[in-house]
Amino acid sequence: MSWLTALGQFIVELAVSDEKFLKALKRVEGLASRILALGMIVVIIAAITDVGQFILTELLTPPYWQFTTDLVRIFGLFLNVLVALEILENITAYLRTDVSAQIVELVIVTALIAIARKIIILNIDQPETIPKLVGLAVSILAVTISYWIIRRQNHHQRQR
Repeated sequence: MSWLTALGQFIVELAVSDEKFLKALKRVEGLASRILALGMIVVIIAAITDVGQFILTELLTPPYWQFTTDLVRIFGLFLNVLVALEILENITAYLRTDVSAQIVELVIVTALIAIARKIIILNIDQPETIPKLVGLAVSILAVTISYWIIRRQNHHQRQR
């Protein structure tokens, strides 16, 4: 029962003291970020394994040393790894810095990479390709403008 009393006192202290509450909140955020980073490492290893297995299967089955699959699919697998690496970079940047503007800049770059991936793997033969391309173009424009604004703002803050 003593641990329950100690827990109750701890919760009361957190509720009363803003400083202690913020400190505890920061610890929870750090722990969550570390767990997410470890999860992303597992995802990256799995994605790299998938790429390697796919390439080996393609090269070691007849016709040997030739890709029978569309290169766009292979590019998509590589870009999946790249996006996962960018997300891991975002998580580690969150752990390293408290400057939210830098984190936002990284997230926007990740979004641009993800949109570029979508464009690269887009199947042009499908009838709904044009509306998808228009949507992706609007997305690129919006994300690029956001990146420009954040980058400009960060540049002005660094010069102060």
